[in-house]
Amino acid sequence: MKRLLPRPSTRTQRRLTRVMQLLLSALVVYGVVAGEPKAIINGGVTLLITFVPALLERNYDLPLDPWLGLWITTAVFLHTLGSAGLYTRIFFWDNITHAVSASLIAAAGYTTARAVDLHSDEIHIPRRFVFVYIFVIVLSFGVVWELFEFGLDIAAEVTGLTMPLAQHGLDDTVKDMMFNSLGALLVAVFGQAHLTGVAQLVEQRLLTPE
Repeated sequence: MKRLLPRPSTRTQRRLTRVMQLLLSALVVYGVVAGEPKAIINGGVTLLITFVPALLERNYDLPLDPWLGLWITTAVFLHTLGSAGLYTRIFFWDNITHAVSASLIAAAGYTTARAVDLHSDEIHIPRRFVFVYIFVIVLSFGVVWELFEFGLDIAAEVTGLTMPLAQHGLDDTVKDMMFNSLGALLVAVFGQAHLTGVAQLVEQRLLTPE
């Protein structure tokens, strides 16, 4: 099958991942030195997430394609940079992070459903339905996320504390959902060809008994 997206080599993926991990480590150090708990928490949690692909490969013998590993790292890295100040300084940064994060959620949802489909003879997900399924998964997570931000707004008002996330009105919520849909659309159109192999690995390594 012809590849629809260029894939970086393993060496390139590792180099890009290491650069982002170094920047995240620097953000954590800055948080410690400057007494910024937000930078410590965001940077630390994101840094741990960037090691997930390596842990999956080591603990479950589930090697991820370099392109997918870079995809995961980039999504959480962009969000952390936004939390560090780019959300307010670059007006479209929030749109980018929503689209990338939504594409990652869509990929995870598709991979899980496809792995179950391959594993069970009683479950069959038609290809025509997959497109709708991906959108439903992403939009559902988007609604939960917006409710989470709304809850943080209430908590900030009650406690007087500054929260890492906040809502900025109905227009912002609608825009977030639009870019979530864009991320889902990219996966629905282009991602299935690249995720089928990952779903097969998940089915073989995690769902099929030894």
